[in-house]
Amino acid sequence: MDSPSGEQGKKMVENGEKVIGKFDEEEERVVTEKSDGEDIDSNLDSCDCGGSLLYSSEMEDSGQGQKFSSEKSENIAVTNPGHLQVVIQPHSQLPKPEAPPGLLSSAQKLDSVVVSDHHQTETTMPDNFTVDMPAIGKFIRERSNSLSAAIAKRLSSLKENIDDDRKSSSVNEFSLSGLRVVVKLKSKEEVEEEQKTDKEAMKERKELVERTGSSSVPQIFFNEKLFGGLVALNSLRNSGGFDQRLKEMVGPKCPDDAPTPPVYGFDDDEVEEPTDEMIAIVRVLRQRLPIQDRLMKMKIVKNCFAGGEMVDAIVLQMNCNRDKAAEVGKQLARKHFIHHVFGEKGFEDGNHFYRFLEHEPFIPKCFNFRGSINDSEPKPAAKVGERLTKIMSAILEAYASDDRRHVDYIGISNSEEFRRYINLVQELHRVNLVELSQDEKLAFFLNLYNAMVIHAVIRVGHPEGVIDRRSFFSDFQYLVGGYPYSLNTIQNGILRNNSRPPYSFTKPFGSGDPRLQLVLGKVNPLIHFGLCNGTRSSPTVRFFTPQGVEAELRSAAREYFQSCGMEVDLEKRTVYLAKIIKWFDVDFGKEKEILKWIIKYLDATKAGLLTHLLGDGSPVNVVYKNYDWSMNS
Repeated sequence: MDSPSGEQGKKMVENGEKVIGKFDEEEERVVTEKSDGEDIDSNLDSCDCGGSLLYSSEMEDSGQGQKFSSEKSENIAVTNPGHLQVVIQPHSQLPKPEAPPGLLSSAQKLDSVVVSDHHQTETTMPDNFTVDMPAIGKFIRERSNSLSAAIAKRLSSLKENIDDDRKSSSVNEFSLSGLRVVVKLKSKEEVEEEQKTDKEAMKERKELVERTGSSSVPQIFFNEKLFGGLVALNSLRNSGGFDQRLKEMVGPKCPDDAPTPPVYGFDDDEVEEPTDEMIAIVRVLRQRLPIQDRLMKMKIVKNCFAGGEMVDAIVLQMNCNRDKAAEVGKQLARKHFIHHVFGEKGFEDGNHFYRFLEHEPFIPKCFNFRGSINDSEPKPAAKVGERLTKIMSAILEAYASDDRRHVDYIGISNSEEFRRYINLVQELHRVNLVELSQDEKLAFFLNLYNAMVIHAVIRVGHPEGVIDRRSFFSDFQYLVGGYPYSLNTIQNGILRNNSRPPYSFTKPFGSGDPRLQLVLGKVNPLIHFGLCNGTRSSPTVRFFTPQGVEAELRSAAREYFQSCGMEVDLEKRTVYLAKIIKWFDVDFGKEKEILKWIIKYLDATKAGLLTHLLGDGSPVNVVYKNYDWSMNS
């Protein structure tokens, strides 16, 4: 179709016809005049690219005139809608879009047009360009169907691979493009543990719904009365009534049906523990055996019974022979339900005397004994030690200073966490300590010592003098694994390989003591920086993990020497050391060896000064500081 000339275009516009094409450059620009004589100039040359002009004869009827002009060729069209429209095309140097294959016929493809004065190639749409909508829909449907089929085929193949792998192994492995995924099935124990956790969470959520009618948290209680959530609390605070409500809450005694405040730790009173499989026969024996005081080796032995008497009772109860009954007696001895009165032998049928664990003479000194032996099946010692560490760490976080040098013993004694700790240490009665590894044993007894010191300060008070201190470290005991342990026996018997305490002539454990099988084979001098005895001059209180106990002890030693354990006076050529190094010098070695050993735990300044003193060959004076026995509260 040929483009109309300027005159032809004017005539077609006057007749109200549609014009599609180009006007010659000789034609003038279009000028539209308003009825009031004001000219409105519409200059299409302001656009860099071609445009379309729509013009209606209705404009002429309203008194508007027209002129067509262009300095260069433009794509324009004049139609009847009654308005002027300019369509801006993309820049000539931008890439031109291509229609999908098969969408346009060869006659409908884009035309490549001329090169302008600036030698730029422009692309224009053909005059008869139309869009084939059915073809577009068909194209989209075909692409969608092919994509869906590819996805379905891939998922089906993956499912088949997974099913085949599950039949052959508990580990499923399959590959995706650029990604490898390994799926491991959970063990039965893991599934049971998750189910147990879910049940506990559901139990707590059920109680919350019963009390509040809602499962949202937090919910605030004033004793047994529900107050509401955080919005209600903020409203009370903003209204100024918080102090009055607090007085009402603190005044009366908290009723028994008030909910327990949530705290970190464990409350085993709410958990039903499995009883030991031997507890049924033990309960019968406690009732039937003639427990009385007897004479043995010119000594009065209290609350005991003969081995033959227990065998008779077991035969009667279990309807078995004496050999079977004697084997049951040996199992009771291994589980620490009974002990030989002198700790000499295991169980034997005959005239040997035994007593139940709760009748041992050391029981009144054991502060983790609350009227009866824990008959529950003993938990693994490592797990009990881990729980003890967690709850005591939580107590320190709440009731100790940031540097752990000051402890709020009164606050601890009144806390819910400490009540739970008291419940927890009852699990130590018959725990099997032999199964612990060396690192687990080291961490267990370090933590037990530090926890017992806190308990001892709360229950018996801080010792004031030498006699009180001796009683504090020897008479405050725990029942652990069937035997008593004091602070002295833990430090000097277990951790120091059954060594004599300072200013003492006897070892904690005599020959034949069953606790000797638990002593650590080699003395580690770092243990002295991990034990806190509740005084200001002792190392800070801390708790250790079996996995990192060695590194944690080294850190404790550095902290102690950098704070108060060691000072250097270069002018006087004197080194001031803590008194505990003198008390346990057998663990550290001679003075010169001690000074060399200490260097690796000092900061750069102290290490440099001490190295200078030791390196010039002159004598070095060592002075031990006075020990501050005041409480670290």
